[in-house]
Amino acid sequence: MTALLEVEDLRVAYGKIEAVKGISFSVEAGQVVTLIGTNGAGKTTTLRTLSGLLQPLGGEIRFDGKPLRGVPAHKIVSLGLAHSPEGRHIFPRLSIAENLQLGAFLRKDADGIAADIRHAYELFPILGERRNQAAGTLSGGEQQMLAMGRALMSRPKLLMLDEPSMGLSPIMMQKIMQTIAELKSQGTTILLVEQNAQAALSLADQGHVMEIGNIVLSGTGETLLHDESVRKAYLGED
Repeated sequence: MTALLEVEDLRVAYGKIEAVKGISFSVEAGQVVTLIGTNGAGKTTTLRTLSGLLQPLGGEIRFDGKPLRGVPAHKIVSLGLAHSPEGRHIFPRLSIAENLQLGAFLRKDADGIAADIRHAYELFPILGERRNQAAGTLSGGEQQMLAMGRALMSRPKLLMLDEPSMGLSPIMMQKIMQTIAELKSQGTTILLVEQNAQAALSLADQGHVMEIGNIVLSGTGETLLHDESVRKAYLGED
């Protein structure tokens, strides 16, 4: 079976500094795949390149059988690859409902859009309760929910989540991870970048450990959770 996303020998540079140094991995339909690693490992750069925000120095990216190199970001969204970025990047002066509508800017099916907004409110009830509230007045966790809901509005074949739990309280982080687990149970394909390695690997079908632009270890989420080197480096265990 052909993978939904195939990345081969991907290289990305900022000027003369190579941030991603020839990584390869794939994501099958219905899987949750996670990239873990410390700050500066190249995880966010990888997602930004996959979504067309950065152009690779070399390598191949294929999504649903189509090459993505050189394809502009808005066309990549229309192909079914959505990106909920690190830092959320919501529109603070617009309401929750307006932010969600913007997530569907490429769509013309009004009934489908309305149904997906209802689904976002089912996933995140607090957003439904405050749908007319300015997004900038939400807490960090609520803004993260909105960013995820907005990304889902494009009806993606693959949802990329970049550090969804960053800066959140433990309770809110748990809620976000529970939502990712719920999306997984509904068949959503997810590529997850997450500093909380324990949470990410517990959810993931496959995981890849990145260090300084390289993938240094790959395996099932369960295998990596019990790998001694991963436990020492990323789970805070001696």
